[in-house]
Amino acid sequence: MILYDYCRSSAAYRVRISLNLKQLAYQQHSIDILHGEQSAAPHQQRNAQKLVPVLEDKGVLLSQSLAICEYLDEAYPASLALVSGDFIQRARIRAFAQAIACETHPLNNLRVLKYLVSELAANQQQKSDWYHHWINSTFTALEEQLRTRTTESVFCFTDQPSLAEVCLIPQIFNAKRFDLDMSAYPLLSDIDQKCQKIRAFVEAHPTRQADS
Repeated sequence: MILYDYCRSSAAYRVRISLNLKQLAYQQHSIDILHGEQSAAPHQQRNAQKLVPVLEDKGVLLSQSLAICEYLDEAYPASLALVSGDFIQRARIRAFAQAIACETHPLNNLRVLKYLVSELAANQQQKSDWYHHWINSTFTALEEQLRTRTTESVFCFTDQPSLAEVCLIPQIFNAKRFDLDMSAYPLLSDIDQKCQKIRAFVEAHPTRQADS
């Protein structure tokens, strides 16, 4: 198994966590997205969208982090399930993960932030305001979702990390990088602190990668 990733890519961070939680061995191949390596021919042949991550497994190339995570659950069912429980719990886990991966992250990823500056002439404060607005919008909703849970659990919806934490922890890492005040989100912060004590999350952290 080969993971083509970049250390600070939230999407790649999710897949690293998932592979670690499921205790699957993999090799890493760093793609330097800061210098445009994702647009070079070799990587474009792996992923026509010119994005990371890409997972190569058994000769097959897979893209999009959530699709990769669900693939890992289906292809390797003997290890920890990232989406578990009854159909209601599974839907809640997926909804939580998608709120981050599909609603927030696309508005705040590197290519969007670069476009704000290079094409729309946004200054540093405007870029920061943009980032904080979309993160706060989603984190406020997710914090309320956890506050109004009717079933107690150690993590967001389960007593072991799930796809919800796989998406949440990288987003919190990025939020802190952009100086977001997390004091309004005590439940999200508590989940983050719990995950930072788990080896699978620690080893997936951007600062632990060779290209960090």
